[in-house]
This record gives sequence, C-alpha cells and structure tokens, in this order.
Amino acid sequence: MIFKRKVDADPGERALWGDLMSLGFVFPIAITLGFFLGRWIGGWFGRPAAGQWVGLVWGIATAFYELYKVSQRMSRRDEAELKRLQNEKDPDA
Repeated sequence: MIFKRKVDADPGERALWGDLMSLGFVFPIAITLGFFLGRWIGGWFGRPAAGQWVGLVWGIATAFYELYKVSQRMSRRDEAELKRLQNEKDPDA
C-alpha cells in the first residue's frame, strides 16, 4: 500500500479529539434547530415570535451543556493521565 504508515495514537485520545471537533458542529446546529423548532411550535400556539426566543434559549443551553460534557470528559482524562505519570515517576507511592 502506498499510504500505509503506523500510527500509535491512543483510542481515548482519538475519541477526545472527535468530541472537540464535534463541538464545531453542535453549536450552530443546536442553536439553529432550537430557533426554528421554537418558531414552528410557537406557530401552533399563535405566538411564533415568542416560540423562536424560547427555542433559541433552549438551543444555546443545549450547546453549552454539550460543551460542559466534553470538558468533564477532558478533565477526567487529564486526571487519569496525571495519576499515570505520577505512578511512572514514583512507583512506590
């Protein structure tokens, strides 16, 4: 094979990079979807303008919740990596 090369990447690190790159898609999609779904549902009740604002806030909250989940995963990974490095440095501890 022409493009064959060995990559020694940790699967957890690859998953983390995938999470980080997905944030670039999640933010605009969640906000846009919330806006238009809110407008559509608000139209059912005769208040599309109020619905769009509620949907927009819901979309923003959803996007930031996803950011929070990714940051929690990153901090858990950092803590595990720090423990692993400390154990390598001082195996008696």
